[in-house]
Amino acid sequence: MPPITDVREISNLAYGFIGSKVLFAALNARIFELLASGPRPLADLERETGIARNRLETLLTACASLGLIERGADGYRNAPASQQYLVAASPMYFGDYFRFQIDRQIYPLLENLDAALKGRAPATLYGLMANAEEADYFSRAQHAGSLGPAAVAAKQVDLTGAARLLDVAGGSGAFSITLCRRFPALHATVLDFPTVTPVAQRYIAEAGLTDRIGVLPGDALQSAWPGGQDAVLLSYLLSAVSGEAIPRLGRLAYDALRPGGQLLVHDFFVDDDQRGPRGAALWFMTFLFNPDAVSLTPGGVTATLEASGFGNVTVRNVIPGLTRLAIARKPVA
Repeated sequence: MPPITDVREISNLAYGFIGSKVLFAALNARIFELLASGPRPLADLERETGIARNRLETLLTACASLGLIERGADGYRNAPASQQYLVAASPMYFGDYFRFQIDRQIYPLLENLDAALKGRAPATLYGLMANAEEADYFSRAQHAGSLGPAAVAAKQVDLTGAARLLDVAGGSGAFSITLCRRFPALHATVLDFPTVTPVAQRYIAEAGLTDRIGVLPGDALQSAWPGGQDAVLLSYLLSAVSGEAIPRLGRLAYDALRPGGQLLVHDFFVDDDQRGPRGAALWFMTFLFNPDAVSLTPGGVTATLEASGFGNVTVRNVIPGLTRLAIARKPVA
């Protein structure tokens, strides 16, 4: 992104958090759900939300100013993107990702960003996984946020003929579910914390894949990984651990794969010149609550995987400007 030249651009950054909270408040007040079937007058929304007219009108005006909703003679209506992505009945809904993870967990965490920069953060994002309730919220949110990237990544890999996938720190199982649907011969195992695997079991059952996807409670850095895998997936894992743990994960993946097997690394990446992109660069700020976390670059990950013994490393965009997929292969000989 080019350097900014206008004070208004600085102001937009400074006030940006207000817009975020407007979105979260509207989701929590069910505004988009109430508008899902068409325009509604203010009086209807006041009655159904239980929010006083003056306060509700202020919220709706803010939503309209952000383009989230529109106001017309017949009342308020959802903007097209809000209807598509913020209404629970939509197959592309991920409002719960914003509600449960961004608003409930990441937003409060960032209040301690100054302390995190000094290595004195009181908590980490993944420290929440020790609490069953917070792990449930996080995993439910991540499921909504992962289905889209999983669908894109599934089209970029060839697991034809693969029978065994180990999904390390696989959370809700969103990637395993998506990959198993695309490749009928594939069976998967989701390895994650004991507080997380019940969430995965719930989504796997809802997908009708309990006969093809199992769960393995454990810690990616402490537990033994089952061997003989045709593919190993590490999604959003390298960004969550210390920099010194990344080579170890590469070696664990190498040992778990059969010769010729594939390692799939999906995560946030900044460019090798570390000038952006903005979306990924900002996300890495949330991982600074682990004082030894590092930003990932295509060149750095490629070098680490090659040092672990992998070859044919390629890196592809998944969510442009945000996440990428590194694909590496364990040599046959």
